[in-house]
Amino acid sequence: MLFIAVLTVCFGSFVQTVIGFGMAVIAAPILFYLNPEYVPGPIIFAALFNCLANVYRFRSSLSISGLKSAIIGRIPGCIVGAGLLVVASQHYLAILIAISILCAVVMNLFKFSLPVNNRNLFWAGFLSGVMGMSTSIGGPPIALVVQSEKASFIRANLAGFFLFSCVTSLMILIPMGIFTYEHLLLSLPLLPATLMGNYIAYHVVDYVNKTLIRYGTLCLCIVAVILMLIKVLS
Repeated sequence: MLFIAVLTVCFGSFVQTVIGFGMAVIAAPILFYLNPEYVPGPIIFAALFNCLANVYRFRSSLSISGLKSAIIGRIPGCIVGAGLLVVASQHYLAILIAISILCAVVMNLFKFSLPVNNRNLFWAGFLSGVMGMSTSIGGPPIALVVQSEKASFIRANLAGFFLFSCVTSLMILIPMGIFTYEHLLLSLPLLPATLMGNYIAYHVVDYVNKTLIRYGTLCLCIVAVILMLIKVLS
């Protein structure tokens, strides 16, 4: 079981490094079926190290001003998502989120794109916070907004955004008792796998262009929809 968990996290880390997001989309559902305690805390803790490595690797393309609106939106989104974990039915919440992602994918396929401005980044950050806290899959909203940017911008700034997101989520999960010392111990074997995924990705990342990132983003968004619906309908 641990081998499957490690392999899954390594592949998820590889994908996130190459296209900018996707670690939770790939790893969270599999880890949940292996051991529900992996989600959300340990997978977020592992993703934190992926983001740290990527922020350092792609630091020359990092734009703090570009991140600001998304980060501001992420904070209330995390709070709302944490509240929904307590008071709302995950069944209906996940269906609503899945429909929202699917609409975004369809709009993108028909060449409808949102401009990268402060308003759209704020709401993408907000939705990412709600989804990340309530379903553990928070990447699609922000990735869909920035996908038209340069590949280096996407990787660097999504890494910066998700780094902040991981820290914020853990700060909320710890006092809620959802990320404890036992969860920390469960996370530790995942860290070498995370960094190995980063290392492998760095050797191929220069061969992945913006077109591949766009289609990779859309495919992972569709996967996220399917996995969330399977989770709530099963």
